Amino acid sequence: MPPSDSDLVQFLSAIHPYDSMGTASLQSLVDAFETRTVPAGAEIYRLNAPMEGLFVVYHGTIEVRDENDVPVSLLGPRNTFGERGLLRNGVSVTSARAETDATLLLLPAERFHQAMSDDPAFRRFFDRGRGDKPNKANLATTRVETLMAPRPLTCSPDTDVKTAARMMRDARVSSICIARDTSLHGIATIRDMSGKVVGDGLAFDTPITDIMTADPITLPPSAIGSDVLHTMMERGIGHVPVTQAGKLVGIVTQTDLTRFQAVSSAELVSEIAHANSAEEMATVTRRIPQLLAQLVAGGNRHEVVTRLITDVADTATRRLLALAEDRLGAPPVPYLWLACGSQGRQEQTGVSDQDNCLFLDDAVTDAEIPYFDALARFVCDGLDTCGYVFCPGDMMATNPRWRQPVRVWRDYFDGWIKTPNPEAQMLASVMFDLRPIGGTKALFEDLQAETLRKAAANSIFVAHMVANSLKHAPPLGLLRGFATIRSGEHKNRIDLKHNGVVPVVDLGRIYALQGKLTVVNTAARIEAATAAGVLSQSGGQDLRDAYDLIAETRLDHQADQVRSGTAPDNFLSPTDLSDFERSHLRDAFVVIKSLQSAVGHGRGMLG
Repeated sequence: MPPSDSDLVQFLSAIHPYDSMGTASLQSLVDAFETRTVPAGAEIYRLNAPMEGLFVVYHGTIEVRDENDVPVSLLGPRNTFGERGLLRNGVSVTSARAETDATLLLLPAERFHQAMSDDPAFRRFFDRGRGDKPNKANLATTRVETLMAPRPLTCSPDTDVKTAARMMRDARVSSICIARDTSLHGIATIRDMSGKVVGDGLAFDTPITDIMTADPITLPPSAIGSDVLHTMMERGIGHVPVTQAGKLVGIVTQTDLTRFQAVSSAELVSEIAHANSAEEMATVTRRIPQLLAQLVAGGNRHEVVTRLITDVADTATRRLLALAEDRLGAPPVPYLWLACGSQGRQEQTGVSDQDNCLFLDDAVTDAEIPYFDALARFVCDGLDTCGYVFCPGDMMATNPRWRQPVRVWRDYFDGWIKTPNPEAQMLASVMFDLRPIGGTKALFEDLQAETLRKAAANSIFVAHMVANSLKHAPPLGLLRGFATIRSGEHKNRIDLKHNGVVPVVDLGRIYALQGKLTVVNTAARIEAATAAGVLSQSGGQDLRDAYDLIAETRLDHQADQVRSGTAPDNFLSPTDLSDFERSHLRDAFVVIKSLQSAVGHGRGMLG
């Protein structure tokens, strides 16, 4: 028996984006939906077929397969499918069949596009472009939860002023909130201590409640930075507690506002460029997590955030090279310092180790090698001091293997291409991401073009590189969910780096190899591969959209950790996401799996 209109309203009201739509808009869609019953094994649509519309599973199980007939999703009630085809010229990019007897809701294509045009909630859900973010961080667009310091210093109402003053001194803060449990009673500041206790000669055992400002003005985490600034200016105060549902959750000070407005990548770069030691640089690089949180809060795209953060690392590297030359003297022959890994691709986040190597002019002699040994040790030790920890795999210029004349590097690349064993595949993957940082760039330019040409011409090497690129699989569970880590410290989480970003990085590297493209940044590789015809327009757009969503989810996660006072990492619990976010993130992983399948079957394109 087909569902009634009231059944459909109740069903859709529990699903994104319909739960965000107004009553009239939802009823209009309910009227447009068609109910379709399909038996187990029935084909719903074929690959490259015109799309009838958007499908929602009301009952039963649907299997979705990619263009190589590889299963990518097993969908159940409340899941949606078919939107990618509708948004890609109206032609399906997958196939779908009923795994069991099923009841489907079909929103005709014309009505789908009308809803995309007329309803903002509907459009936001199905629009993967995410292009409506503001471009610049400012107090008018930044929420208080981004600015506030979580877990403010507190004391109970029966604390005396001497104890409170010592607590403020030890915590190095200028205020203390008086609270019982999480209920805020008042606030006392350094000004209260100096003006009321010292200035009025009060006894040190005076209760803190005698000098505090009772029931101070507060703001919620959802307020914006301008609210804080205006409150401070209007009332002549420098501290604003942040409360939510009557509970104290943070505090914003004038220092927080000043720091927010002052911190920029340009400021960090300038300070590092004038530092005289690694220790001085470390005081600057310690502010990188705050820079990340601020850039994310300002709505900057992920490639902008990671590029600006990488610029700081590049500057630190070049400054260390200059300091090394000041200490060791001028280099005996030309050299080139290169970064690989995330720094090489200009994709560093709040979690980065160092990966680097050193190219030496072929004229270097054995007697001159110790100079470069010392230079490499000085720079790598300095980077470690700055927080760019030593590479666990010893992929650093301090390792003699990665500190060689250009002729040796040429032999390395030739050997890896001719004999693509597992180690060669791994090393070639790393080395294809090389980017010059400091020194004589000419030492690398000819070698890069020559290596790409030889590698692309060797079909066996390319096949091995493709196989190597498929080792990192998106975290897709067969039954609609995510395949989370099963045990250990990060149990029930997904690794947004190795199972999210890295599969796209690997695909981008393969496309660059196939097209002999010299760019190393992943987003730039996808765009260049699309322009060169290595990747189709629709495949390139799908991959770019998927990459954007995963990379931005990763940065949002790290920024949230920074704001909460914890060290950023790459491990996200799916339960931290809304249904809306989980749905799109899973769709992004499906896109990646489909493109991996295409590459694995000897195709670089997805129609």
